[in-house]
Amino acid sequence: MKRRMVTGVAVGVAAALALAACGGGGTDSNTDSSTGGTATAAFDAANGKVFNPSDKKGGTLKMAISSDWDSVDPGDTYYGLSWNLARLYTRSLTMFKVGPGKTSSELTGDLAEGLGVPTDGGKTWTYKLRQGLKFEDGTPITSKDVEYGVSRSLEKPTLVNGPTYFNDFLDLKGYKGPYSSKGQDNPAIDTPDDQTIVFHLNKPFGGFDYFAQIPATAPVPAGKDTGAKYKEHVVSSGPYKFESYSAGKGFTLVRNDQWDQSTDPNRKALPDKYEVQIGLQADDIDNQIIDGSLDVDIAGTGVQPAALSRVLGDPTIKERADNPLSARLNYVSINPKVPALENIECRKAVEYAADRTTYQTAYGGPQSGGEIATGLLPPQLPGFQKLDVWSAGADNKGDVDKAKAALQACGSPNGFETNIAYRAERPKEKATAEALQQSLARVGIKLTLKPFPTGDYFALYAGKPSYRNQNNLGLMVNSWAADWNDGFGFLSQIVDGRVIRETGGSSNLSVNIPEVNSMIDQAVTETDTAKRDALWGAVDKRVMEEAVILPGVWAKQVTVRSKNTTNVFVNDAYGQYDYLSMGVQ
Repeated sequence: MKRRMVTGVAVGVAAALALAACGGGGTDSNTDSSTGGTATAAFDAANGKVFNPSDKKGGTLKMAISSDWDSVDPGDTYYGLSWNLARLYTRSLTMFKVGPGKTSSELTGDLAEGLGVPTDGGKTWTYKLRQGLKFEDGTPITSKDVEYGVSRSLEKPTLVNGPTYFNDFLDLKGYKGPYSSKGQDNPAIDTPDDQTIVFHLNKPFGGFDYFAQIPATAPVPAGKDTGAKYKEHVVSSGPYKFESYSAGKGFTLVRNDQWDQSTDPNRKALPDKYEVQIGLQADDIDNQIIDGSLDVDIAGTGVQPAALSRVLGDPTIKERADNPLSARLNYVSINPKVPALENIECRKAVEYAADRTTYQTAYGGPQSGGEIATGLLPPQLPGFQKLDVWSAGADNKGDVDKAKAALQACGSPNGFETNIAYRAERPKEKATAEALQQSLARVGIKLTLKPFPTGDYFALYAGKPSYRNQNNLGLMVNSWAADWNDGFGFLSQIVDGRVIRETGGSSNLSVNIPEVNSMIDQAVTETDTAKRDALWGAVDKRVMEEAVILPGVWAKQVTVRSKNTTNVFVNDAYGQYDYLSMGVQ
Protein backbone atom coordinates (compact mmCIF):
# COMPACT_ATOMS: atom_id res chain seq x y z
CA MET A 1 0.00 0.00 0.00
CA LYS A 2 0.95 3.61 -0.23
CA ARG A 3 -0.32 5.99 2.41
CA ARG A 4 -0.39 9.68 1.53
CA MET A 5 0.21 12.24 4.26
CA VAL A 6 -2.25 15.11 4.75
CA THR A 7 0.22 17.86 3.92
CA GLY A 8 1.78 19.63 0.99
CA VAL A 9 5.07 17.77 1.52
CA ALA A 10 3.75 14.24 1.50
CA VAL A 11 6.11 11.35 2.06
CA GLY A 12 4.43 8.01 1.35
CA VAL A 13 5.16 4.53 2.48
CA ALA A 14 6.29 2.01 -0.07
CA ALA A 15 4.29 -0.87 -1.36
CA ALA A 16 4.27 -3.72 1.09
CA LEU A 17 6.97 -6.31 0.85
CA ALA A 18 6.45 -8.99 -1.75
CA LEU A 19 5.99 -12.15 0.23
CA ALA A 20 7.60 -15.48 -0.56
CA ALA A 21 5.07 -18.16 -1.43
CA CYS A 22 7.02 -21.34 -0.83
CA GLY A 23 4.90 -24.42 -0.28
CA GLY A 24 5.14 -26.93 2.51
CA GLY A 25 3.57 -29.97 3.99
CA GLY A 26 0.94 -30.13 6.67
CA THR A 27 -2.51 -31.45 7.48
CA ASP A 28 -5.57 -30.63 9.58
CA SER A 29 -6.17 -27.15 8.20
CA ASN A 30 -8.08 -24.91 10.60
CA THR A 31 -8.30 -21.40 9.18
CA ASP A 32 -9.64 -18.62 11.37
CA SER A 33 -11.57 -16.42 8.96
CA SER A 34 -11.86 -13.57 11.44
CA THR A 35 -8.10 -13.05 11.54
CA GLY A 36 -7.07 -14.36 8.16
CA GLY A 37 -5.01 -16.88 10.08
CA THR A 38 -4.45 -20.58 9.80
CA ALA A 39 -3.52 -23.47 12.07
CA THR A 40 -2.16 -25.46 9.14
CA ALA A 41 1.39 -26.55 9.88
CA ALA A 42 3.31 -25.63 6.73
CA PHE A 43 6.46 -23.93 5.52
CA ASP A 44 5.86 -20.16 5.36
CA ALA A 45 2.56 -20.47 7.24
CA ALA A 46 3.36 -17.32 9.27
CA ASN A 47 4.37 -15.25 6.25
CA GLY A 48 1.55 -12.95 5.16
CA LYS A 49 -0.93 -14.54 7.57
CA VAL A 50 -1.28 -15.47 11.23
CA PHE A 51 -0.20 -18.98 12.11
CA ASN A 52 -2.06 -20.66 14.97
CA PRO A 53 -4.22 -17.62 15.83
CA SER A 54 -5.12 -17.40 19.50
CA ASP A 55 -6.37 -15.02 22.18
CA LYS A 56 -5.37 -17.37 24.99
CA LYS A 57 -3.39 -15.66 27.74
CA GLY A 58 -0.77 -17.24 29.98
CA GLY A 59 2.55 -19.02 29.90
CA THR A 60 6.15 -17.88 29.39
CA LEU A 61 7.62 -16.97 25.99
CA LYS A 62 11.31 -17.86 25.96
CA MET A 63 13.59 -15.77 23.75
CA ALA A 64 17.35 -15.67 23.18
CA ILE A 65 20.05 -13.96 21.14
CA SER A 66 23.72 -14.72 20.55
CA SER A 67 24.87 -11.11 20.99
CA ASP A 68 23.76 -8.17 23.06
CA TRP A 69 22.32 -5.13 21.32
CA ASP A 70 22.71 -1.42 21.94
CA SER A 71 20.17 -0.85 24.75
CA VAL A 72 16.69 -1.51 26.09
CA ASP A 73 16.49 2.22 26.85
CA PRO A 74 13.91 3.60 24.37
CA GLY A 75 15.96 6.77 23.90
CA ASP A 76 19.20 4.93 23.24
CA THR A 77 18.46 2.18 20.73
CA TYR A 78 18.56 1.65 16.97
CA TYR A 79 18.48 -2.10 16.40
CA GLY A 80 15.34 -3.28 14.60
CA LEU A 81 15.01 -6.21 16.99
CA SER A 82 15.06 -3.76 19.89
CA TRP A 83 12.36 -1.55 18.34
CA ASN A 84 10.27 -4.68 17.81
CA LEU A 85 10.77 -5.84 21.41
CA ALA A 86 10.44 -2.40 23.04
CA ARG A 87 6.73 -2.33 22.22
CA LEU A 88 6.23 -4.83 25.07
CA TYR A 89 7.29 -2.38 27.78
CA THR A 90 6.95 1.03 26.11
CA ARG A 91 4.34 2.84 24.08
CA SER A 92 5.27 5.49 21.50
CA LEU A 93 3.05 8.21 20.04
CA THR A 94 2.29 6.14 16.95
CA MET A 95 3.07 2.58 15.93
CA PHE A 96 2.77 0.21 13.01
CA LYS A 97 -0.51 -1.67 13.02
CA VAL A 98 -0.38 -5.15 14.46
CA GLY A 99 -1.10 -7.69 11.75
CA PRO A 100 0.47 -9.69 8.93
CA GLY A 101 1.27 -8.55 5.40
CA LYS A 102 0.27 -5.04 4.34
CA THR A 103 -1.28 -4.28 7.72
CA SER A 104 2.06 -4.02 9.52
CA SER A 105 3.30 -1.31 7.15
CA GLU A 106 0.46 1.05 8.13
CA LEU A 107 0.66 3.55 11.00
CA THR A 108 -1.88 4.10 13.75
CA GLY A 109 -2.06 5.94 17.05
CA ASP A 110 -0.52 4.34 20.15
CA LEU A 111 -0.15 6.76 23.06
CA ALA A 112 -1.81 9.23 20.73
CA GLU A 113 -5.47 8.91 19.81
CA GLY A 114 -4.53 8.93 16.15
CA LEU A 115 -1.94 10.20 13.70
CA GLY A 116 -0.51 13.69 13.91
CA VAL A 117 -2.21 16.78 12.55
CA PRO A 118 0.17 18.87 10.40
CA THR A 119 -0.04 22.65 10.08
CA ASP A 120 2.28 25.40 8.81
CA GLY A 121 2.92 23.46 5.60
CA GLY A 122 4.17 20.40 7.48
CA LYS A 123 6.50 22.23 9.90
CA THR A 124 4.21 21.78 12.94
CA TRP A 125 2.72 18.48 14.13
CA THR A 126 0.18 18.05 16.93
CA TYR A 127 -0.81 14.87 18.78
CA LYS A 128 -3.52 14.23 21.37
CA LEU A 129 -2.80 11.58 24.01
CA ARG A 130 -5.37 9.01 25.05
CA GLN A 131 -7.05 9.32 28.45
CA GLY A 132 -6.19 6.97 31.32
CA LEU A 133 -2.52 6.25 30.47
CA LYS A 134 -0.33 5.25 33.43
CA PHE A 135 3.25 4.31 34.24
CA GLU A 136 3.96 1.04 36.05
CA ASP A 137 3.76 2.82 39.43
CA GLY A 138 0.28 4.19 38.70
CA THR A 139 1.44 7.73 37.92
CA PRO A 140 -0.53 9.30 35.04
CA ILE A 141 1.38 9.68 31.77
CA THR A 142 1.23 13.22 30.42
CA SER A 143 2.46 15.06 27.37
CA LYS A 144 5.36 16.40 29.46
CA ASP A 145 6.63 12.84 29.96
CA VAL A 146 6.62 12.31 26.18
CA GLU A 147 8.40 15.65 25.66
CA TYR A 148 11.04 14.63 28.20
CA GLY A 149 11.55 11.26 26.50
CA VAL A 150 12.17 12.92 23.13
CA SER A 151 14.36 15.65 24.63
CA ARG A 152 16.66 13.23 26.47
CA SER A 153 17.13 11.23 23.24
CA LEU A 154 18.90 14.29 21.81
CA GLU A 155 21.77 13.75 24.28
CA LYS A 156 24.06 11.76 22.00
CA PRO A 157 27.19 12.13 24.18
CA THR A 158 25.33 10.22 26.94
CA LEU A 159 22.75 8.19 25.00
CA VAL A 160 25.09 7.22 22.23
CA ASN A 161 22.77 5.11 20.08
CA GLY A 162 19.56 5.80 18.22
CA PRO A 163 18.79 7.78 15.06
CA THR A 164 19.31 11.53 14.78
CA TYR A 165 15.93 12.35 13.24
CA PHE A 166 14.88 14.57 16.15
CA ASN A 167 18.32 16.20 16.34
CA ASP A 168 18.16 16.93 12.62
CA PHE A 169 14.54 17.97 12.10
CA LEU A 170 13.33 19.66 15.32
CA ASP A 171 13.71 23.45 15.49
CA LEU A 172 15.93 23.26 18.57
CA LYS A 173 17.46 26.76 18.39
CA GLY A 174 20.62 25.51 20.12
CA TYR A 175 18.88 23.35 22.72
CA LYS A 176 20.84 20.12 23.28
CA GLY A 177 18.76 18.19 25.79
CA PRO A 178 17.92 18.18 29.52
CA TYR A 179 21.45 17.20 30.58
CA SER A 180 23.43 19.66 28.45
CA SER A 181 20.88 22.50 28.47
CA LYS A 182 19.90 22.05 32.09
CA GLY A 183 17.08 24.26 33.26
CA GLN A 184 16.04 25.22 29.72
CA ASP A 185 12.83 24.23 28.02
CA ASN A 186 12.94 22.51 24.64
CA PRO A 187 11.80 25.27 22.24
CA ALA A 188 10.84 22.70 19.60
CA ILE A 189 8.15 20.99 21.71
CA ASP A 190 5.09 22.55 23.34
CA THR A 191 2.83 20.86 25.89
CA PRO A 192 -0.14 23.24 26.28
CA ASP A 193 -2.01 20.68 28.40
CA ASP A 194 -1.49 17.15 29.74
CA GLN A 195 -2.98 15.52 26.64
CA THR A 196 -1.46 17.69 23.87
CA ILE A 197 2.06 17.71 22.45
CA VAL A 198 3.17 19.92 19.56
CA PHE A 199 6.39 19.51 17.57
CA HIS A 200 7.99 22.38 15.63
CA LEU A 201 10.32 21.40 12.79
CA ASN A 202 13.07 23.42 11.15
CA LYS A 203 11.78 22.43 7.70
CA PRO A 204 8.63 20.81 6.33
CA PHE A 205 8.47 17.04 6.53
CA GLY A 206 5.38 15.07 5.64
CA GLY A 207 6.58 11.82 7.19
CA PHE A 208 6.70 12.97 10.81
CA ASP A 209 4.27 10.24 11.89
CA TYR A 210 7.12 7.82 11.17
CA PHE A 211 9.36 9.74 13.57
CA ALA A 212 6.54 9.51 16.12
CA GLN A 213 6.71 5.69 16.12
CA ILE A 214 10.38 5.66 17.15
CA PRO A 215 10.84 4.32 20.72
CA ALA A 216 12.29 7.70 21.72
CA THR A 217 8.72 9.07 21.88
CA ALA A 218 7.98 6.67 24.73
CA PRO A 219 7.26 8.65 27.93
CA VAL A 220 10.02 8.91 30.54
CA PRO A 221 9.35 10.35 34.03
CA ALA A 222 12.04 12.98 34.56
CA GLY A 223 12.38 12.10 38.23
CA LYS A 224 13.25 8.48 37.38
CA ASP A 225 15.76 9.27 34.63
CA THR A 226 19.26 8.04 35.49
CA GLY A 227 20.90 8.89 32.17
CA ALA A 228 23.02 6.09 30.75
CA LYS A 229 21.87 3.84 33.62
CA TYR A 230 18.17 4.21 32.82
CA LYS A 231 18.40 0.94 30.86
CA GLU A 232 18.84 -0.85 34.19
CA HIS A 233 15.21 -0.05 35.01
CA VAL A 234 13.13 1.39 32.22
CA VAL A 235 9.82 2.62 33.68
CA SER A 236 7.12 0.79 31.79
CA SER A 237 4.29 2.41 29.88
CA GLY A 238 3.33 -0.84 28.12
CA PRO A 239 1.69 -4.12 29.13
CA TYR A 240 4.92 -5.57 30.57
CA LYS A 241 7.51 -4.28 33.04
CA PHE A 242 11.00 -5.39 34.00
CA GLU A 243 11.08 -7.94 36.82
CA SER A 244 14.84 -8.33 36.48
CA TYR A 245 17.67 -7.00 34.30
CA SER A 246 21.28 -8.18 34.09
CA ALA A 247 23.46 -6.35 31.58
CA GLY A 248 24.79 -8.68 28.89
CA LYS A 249 23.03 -11.72 30.38
CA GLY A 250 19.31 -11.20 30.05
CA PHE A 251 16.10 -9.94 31.60
CA THR A 252 12.58 -10.95 32.52
CA LEU A 253 9.39 -9.08 31.71
CA VAL A 254 6.19 -9.65 33.67
CA ARG A 255 2.73 -8.13 33.43
CA ASN A 256 2.34 -4.45 34.28
CA ASP A 257 -0.83 -4.27 36.37
CA GLN A 258 -1.18 -0.54 35.67
CA TRP A 259 -1.58 -1.10 31.92
CA ASP A 260 -5.20 -0.75 30.92
CA GLN A 261 -6.37 -2.72 27.88
CA SER A 262 -9.13 -0.14 27.31
CA THR A 263 -6.45 2.46 26.47
CA ASP A 264 -4.61 0.14 24.09
CA PRO A 265 -6.44 -1.31 21.08
CA ASN A 266 -3.18 -2.56 19.53
CA ARG A 267 -1.86 -5.10 22.03
CA LYS A 268 -3.22 -8.50 23.09
CA ALA A 269 -0.56 -9.11 25.78
CA LEU A 270 -0.87 -12.90 25.66
CA PRO A 271 2.07 -14.35 27.66
CA ASP A 272 2.31 -13.83 31.41
CA LYS A 273 6.08 -13.54 31.17
CA TYR A 274 8.97 -13.08 28.72
CA GLU A 275 12.34 -14.61 29.54
CA VAL A 276 15.18 -13.18 27.45
CA GLN A 277 18.66 -14.74 27.43
CA ILE A 278 21.62 -12.84 25.95
CA GLY A 279 24.92 -14.29 24.76
CA LEU A 280 23.95 -17.86 23.91
CA GLN A 281 25.85 -19.53 21.09
CA ALA A 282 23.99 -18.99 17.81
CA ASP A 283 23.89 -22.67 16.82
CA ASP A 284 22.62 -23.61 20.29
CA ILE A 285 19.74 -21.16 19.89
CA ASP A 286 18.68 -22.84 16.65
CA ASN A 287 18.84 -26.29 18.25
CA GLN A 288 16.85 -25.20 21.31
CA ILE A 289 14.12 -23.62 19.17
CA ILE A 290 13.90 -26.81 17.14
CA ASP A 291 13.52 -28.94 20.29
CA GLY A 292 11.14 -26.47 21.94
CA SER A 293 13.18 -25.33 24.94
CA LEU A 294 13.36 -21.85 23.35
CA ASP A 295 10.63 -20.18 21.30
CA VAL A 296 12.28 -17.50 19.15
CA ASP A 297 15.66 -16.02 18.19
CA ILE A 298 15.35 -12.28 18.83
CA ALA A 299 17.94 -11.44 16.16
CA GLY A 300 15.41 -12.44 13.49
CA THR A 301 18.09 -12.89 10.85
CA GLY A 302 17.50 -16.56 10.16
CA VAL A 303 18.95 -19.89 11.22
CA GLN A 304 22.66 -20.50 11.02
CA PRO A 305 24.18 -22.62 8.22
CA ALA A 306 24.64 -25.55 10.60
CA ALA A 307 20.87 -25.83 11.16
CA LEU A 308 19.67 -24.87 7.69
CA SER A 309 19.87 -28.30 6.05
CA ARG A 310 18.23 -29.86 9.09
CA VAL A 311 15.36 -27.35 9.04
CA LEU A 312 14.72 -27.68 5.30
CA GLY A 313 15.36 -31.41 5.15
CA ASP A 314 13.04 -32.57 7.92
CA PRO A 315 9.34 -32.00 7.06
CA THR A 316 8.36 -31.89 10.74
CA ILE A 317 10.77 -29.01 11.33
CA LYS A 318 10.26 -27.30 7.97
CA GLU A 319 6.57 -26.85 8.72
CA ARG A 320 7.65 -24.58 11.62
CA ALA A 321 9.86 -22.41 9.40
CA ASP A 322 9.25 -19.31 7.30
CA ASN A 323 11.13 -17.64 4.44
CA PRO A 324 10.37 -13.90 4.59
CA LEU A 325 11.88 -11.13 2.54
CA SER A 326 12.96 -8.07 4.43
CA ALA A 327 13.83 -4.56 3.35
CA ARG A 328 17.41 -5.18 4.43
CA LEU A 329 20.77 -4.91 2.72
CA ASN A 330 23.81 -6.79 3.99
CA TYR A 331 26.81 -4.83 2.75
CA VAL A 332 30.34 -3.59 3.43
CA SER A 333 31.27 0.04 3.98
CA ILE A 334 34.48 1.10 2.19
CA ASN A 335 36.25 3.80 4.21
CA PRO A 336 37.62 6.59 1.98
CA LYS A 337 39.54 8.10 4.92
CA VAL A 338 42.28 5.45 5.26
CA PRO A 339 45.45 4.85 3.20
CA ALA A 340 44.99 3.44 -0.31
CA LEU A 341 41.20 3.62 -0.10
CA GLU A 342 41.41 7.41 -0.20
CA ASN A 343 41.90 6.82 -3.92
CA ILE A 344 38.70 5.89 -5.77
CA GLU A 345 40.66 3.58 -8.08
CA CYS A 346 41.68 1.45 -5.08
CA ARG A 347 38.04 1.41 -3.92
CA LYS A 348 37.03 0.32 -7.42
CA ALA A 349 39.50 -2.55 -7.14
CA VAL A 350 37.62 -3.79 -4.08
CA GLU A 351 34.29 -3.55 -5.92
CA TYR A 352 35.60 -5.47 -8.93
CA ALA A 353 37.56 -8.12 -7.03
CA ALA A 354 34.82 -9.14 -4.59
CA ASP A 355 33.27 -12.52 -5.26
CA ARG A 356 29.55 -11.87 -4.71
CA THR A 357 28.68 -15.57 -4.78
CA THR A 358 30.78 -16.32 -1.70
CA TYR A 359 29.23 -13.25 -0.02
CA GLN A 360 25.80 -14.76 -0.71
CA THR A 361 26.99 -18.15 0.56
CA ALA A 362 28.19 -16.55 3.81
CA TYR A 363 24.60 -15.55 4.50
CA GLY A 364 23.21 -18.97 3.58
CA GLY A 365 22.72 -18.96 -0.19
CA PRO A 366 19.83 -17.76 -2.36
CA GLN A 367 17.01 -19.06 -0.16
CA SER A 368 18.28 -18.26 3.30
CA GLY A 369 20.71 -15.49 2.42
CA GLY A 370 19.04 -13.49 -0.31
CA GLU A 371 19.59 -12.05 -3.75
CA ILE A 372 22.99 -10.73 -4.82
CA ALA A 373 22.71 -6.95 -4.58
CA THR A 374 23.89 -4.50 -7.24
CA GLY A 375 22.92 -1.33 -5.39
CA LEU A 376 21.51 -0.20 -2.06
CA LEU A 377 17.71 0.03 -2.32
CA PRO A 378 16.06 -3.41 -1.94
CA PRO A 379 13.85 -4.40 -4.90
CA GLN A 380 10.60 -4.03 -2.94
CA LEU A 381 11.17 -0.34 -2.18
CA PRO A 382 10.10 2.52 -4.48
CA GLY A 383 12.93 4.06 -6.44
CA PHE A 384 14.67 0.71 -6.93
CA GLN A 385 16.59 0.30 -10.15
CA LYS A 386 18.80 -2.58 -11.22
CA LEU A 387 22.23 -0.98 -11.15
CA ASP A 388 25.48 -2.42 -12.47
CA VAL A 389 27.99 0.33 -11.71
CA TRP A 390 30.82 -2.05 -10.78
CA SER A 391 30.18 -5.29 -12.60
CA ALA A 392 31.12 -8.51 -10.81
CA GLY A 393 31.15 -10.37 -14.09
CA ALA A 394 28.52 -12.60 -15.66
CA ASP A 395 29.06 -15.24 -12.96
CA ASN A 396 29.16 -12.71 -10.06
CA LYS A 397 32.55 -14.06 -8.99
CA GLY A 398 34.32 -10.75 -9.57
CA ASP A 399 36.27 -9.25 -12.45
CA VAL A 400 39.92 -9.84 -11.61
CA ASP A 401 41.26 -8.10 -14.73
CA LYS A 402 39.35 -4.88 -14.03
CA ALA A 403 40.41 -5.03 -10.37
CA LYS A 404 44.07 -5.29 -11.36
CA ALA A 405 43.69 -2.40 -13.82
CA ALA A 406 42.15 -0.27 -11.04
CA LEU A 407 45.05 -1.13 -8.71
CA GLN A 408 47.49 -0.06 -11.43
CA ALA A 409 45.60 3.22 -11.78
CA CYS A 410 45.69 3.92 -8.03
CA GLY A 411 49.42 3.33 -7.83
CA SER A 412 49.24 0.01 -5.98
CA PRO A 413 49.75 -2.58 -8.73
CA ASN A 414 50.68 -5.26 -6.21
CA GLY A 415 47.72 -4.52 -3.95
CA PHE A 416 47.61 -3.03 -0.45
CA GLU A 417 46.78 -3.96 3.15
CA THR A 418 43.83 -2.87 5.25
CA ASN A 419 41.60 -4.18 8.05
CA ILE A 420 38.04 -5.50 7.83
CA ALA A 421 35.73 -5.08 10.84
CA TYR A 422 32.71 -7.19 11.71
CA ARG A 423 30.49 -7.95 14.72
CA ALA A 424 32.16 -10.76 16.65
CA GLU A 425 29.00 -12.53 17.74
CA ARG A 426 27.55 -12.76 14.23
CA PRO A 427 28.82 -15.88 12.41
CA LYS A 428 27.48 -14.72 9.04
CA GLU A 429 29.46 -11.47 9.28
CA LYS A 430 32.61 -13.39 10.17
CA ALA A 431 32.01 -15.69 7.19
CA THR A 432 31.56 -12.60 4.99
CA ALA A 433 34.86 -11.11 6.16
CA GLU A 434 36.64 -14.41 5.53
CA ALA A 435 35.08 -14.72 2.06
CA LEU A 436 36.23 -11.21 1.13
CA GLN A 437 39.67 -11.92 2.55
CA GLN A 438 40.00 -14.80 0.09
CA SER A 439 38.51 -13.14 -2.98
CA LEU A 440 40.41 -9.85 -2.61
CA ALA A 441 43.67 -11.75 -2.04
CA ARG A 442 43.46 -12.81 -5.68
CA VAL A 443 44.56 -9.29 -6.67
CA GLY A 444 46.95 -8.68 -3.77
CA ILE A 445 44.58 -6.86 -1.39
CA LYS A 446 45.40 -8.26 2.05
CA LEU A 447 42.66 -8.04 4.70
CA THR A 448 43.23 -8.53 8.43
CA LEU A 449 40.06 -9.51 10.30
CA LYS A 450 39.05 -7.31 13.23
CA PRO A 451 36.04 -8.51 15.29
CA PHE A 452 34.27 -6.10 17.65
CA PRO A 453 31.41 -6.54 20.14
CA THR A 454 27.97 -6.03 18.63
CA GLY A 455 26.65 -3.76 21.39
CA ASP A 456 29.39 -1.15 20.85
CA TYR A 457 30.14 -1.74 17.16
CA PHE A 458 28.73 1.62 16.06
CA ALA A 459 29.19 3.67 19.23
CA LEU A 460 32.86 2.89 19.90
CA TYR A 461 34.40 1.18 16.90
CA ALA A 462 33.20 1.14 13.29
CA GLY A 463 30.70 3.95 13.90
CA LYS A 464 33.27 6.24 15.56
CA PRO A 465 35.19 8.18 12.85
CA SER A 466 38.37 8.74 14.85
CA TYR A 467 38.61 5.08 15.84
CA ARG A 468 37.97 3.61 12.41
CA ASN A 469 40.36 6.01 10.69
CA GLN A 470 43.17 5.68 13.25
CA ASN A 471 42.88 1.89 13.29
CA ASN A 472 42.81 1.49 9.51
CA LEU A 473 39.34 -0.03 9.31
CA GLY A 474 39.19 0.07 5.54
CA LEU A 475 36.25 -2.31 5.20
CA MET A 476 33.43 -2.67 7.72
CA VAL A 477 30.77 -5.36 7.45
CA ASN A 478 27.38 -3.77 7.93
CA SER A 479 23.68 -4.52 7.66
CA TRP A 480 20.77 -2.15 7.33
CA ALA A 481 17.00 -2.51 7.36
CA ALA A 482 14.58 0.27 6.50
CA ASP A 483 13.29 2.32 9.42
CA TRP A 484 10.17 2.32 7.29
CA ASN A 485 9.62 1.17 3.75
CA ASP A 486 10.42 4.10 1.49
CA GLY A 487 13.54 5.80 0.15
CA PHE A 488 13.97 8.16 3.09
CA GLY A 489 13.32 5.44 5.66
CA PHE A 490 15.97 3.25 4.06
CA LEU A 491 18.69 5.57 2.76
CA SER A 492 18.81 8.69 4.90
CA GLN A 493 20.69 7.23 7.88
CA ILE A 494 23.32 5.37 5.82
CA VAL A 495 24.19 7.83 3.03
CA ASP A 496 23.59 11.33 4.47
CA GLY A 497 27.02 12.62 5.48
CA ARG A 498 25.45 14.97 8.04
CA VAL A 499 24.48 12.08 10.34
CA ILE A 500 28.13 11.07 10.82
CA ARG A 501 29.22 12.05 14.31
CA GLU A 502 32.17 11.43 16.61
CA THR A 503 30.09 10.75 19.74
CA GLY A 504 27.05 8.56 19.73
CA GLY A 505 28.03 6.50 16.73
CA SER A 506 26.40 6.45 13.33
CA SER A 507 25.10 3.83 10.92
CA ASN A 508 26.76 5.77 8.08
CA LEU A 509 30.34 4.53 8.09
CA SER A 510 31.66 5.73 4.75
CA VAL A 511 29.40 8.09 2.77
CA ASN A 512 29.91 11.85 2.90
CA ILE A 513 29.19 13.27 -0.55
CA PRO A 514 27.96 16.90 -0.64
CA GLU A 515 26.02 16.26 -3.84
CA VAL A 516 24.19 13.37 -2.20
CA ASN A 517 23.30 15.52 0.81
CA SER A 518 21.71 18.06 -1.54
CA MET A 519 19.86 15.32 -3.40
CA ILE A 520 18.42 14.06 -0.10
CA ASP A 521 17.16 17.55 0.76
CA GLN A 522 15.48 17.75 -2.62
CA ALA A 523 13.83 14.33 -2.19
CA VAL A 524 12.49 15.18 1.28
CA THR A 525 10.51 18.17 0.02
CA GLU A 526 9.39 16.73 -3.33
CA THR A 527 5.58 16.41 -3.33
CA ASP A 528 5.21 14.34 -6.50
CA THR A 529 5.46 10.65 -5.57
CA ALA A 530 6.98 9.47 -8.85
CA LYS A 531 9.55 12.26 -8.88
CA ARG A 532 10.44 11.64 -5.24
CA ASP A 533 10.93 7.92 -5.81
CA ALA A 534 13.13 8.67 -8.84
CA LEU A 535 15.24 11.01 -6.71
CA TRP A 536 15.90 8.24 -4.19
CA GLY A 537 16.92 5.97 -7.05
CA ALA A 538 19.32 8.67 -8.22
CA VAL A 539 20.79 8.92 -4.70
CA ASP A 540 21.41 5.17 -4.77
CA LYS A 541 23.26 5.39 -8.09
CA ARG A 542 25.34 8.43 -7.07
CA VAL A 543 26.53 6.71 -3.89
CA MET A 544 27.48 3.60 -5.86
CA GLU A 545 29.52 5.73 -8.29
CA GLU A 546 31.81 6.80 -5.42
CA ALA A 547 32.61 3.15 -4.59
CA VAL A 548 32.18 3.73 -0.85
CA ILE A 549 29.77 0.82 -0.38
CA LEU A 550 30.13 -2.77 -1.55
CA PRO A 551 26.59 -4.19 -1.74
CA GLY A 552 26.30 -7.81 -0.69
CA VAL A 553 22.85 -9.39 -0.57
CA TRP A 554 19.28 -8.14 -0.31
CA ALA A 555 18.17 -10.21 2.63
CA LYS A 556 15.94 -13.20 2.76
CA GLN A 557 16.15 -15.68 5.57
CA VAL A 558 14.81 -18.97 6.85
CA THR A 559 13.49 -18.44 10.36
CA VAL A 560 12.13 -21.10 12.67
CA ARG A 561 9.52 -20.92 15.44
CA SER A 562 9.09 -23.38 18.26
CA LYS A 563 6.19 -25.84 18.44
CA ASN A 564 4.94 -23.94 21.52
CA THR A 565 4.11 -20.64 19.82
CA THR A 566 0.72 -19.24 18.91
CA ASN A 567 -0.45 -16.14 17.05
CA VAL A 568 2.73 -16.00 14.97
CA PHE A 569 3.27 -13.82 11.92
CA VAL A 570 6.03 -11.89 10.19
CA ASN A 571 5.78 -8.15 10.77
CA ASP A 572 6.71 -6.43 7.50
CA ALA A 573 7.79 -3.27 9.29
CA TYR A 574 10.58 -5.16 11.08
CA GLY A 575 11.10 -8.12 8.76
CA GLN A 576 10.87 -10.41 11.80
CA TYR A 577 8.23 -12.25 13.77
CA ASP A 578 5.98 -9.81 15.58
CA TYR A 579 7.18 -10.14 19.18
CA LEU A 580 4.25 -8.10 20.47
CA SER A 581 1.67 -10.63 19.29
CA MET A 582 3.19 -14.05 19.95
CA GLY A 583 1.68 -16.32 22.55
CA VAL A 584 2.49 -19.79 23.84
CA GLN A 585 0.50 -23.00 24.09
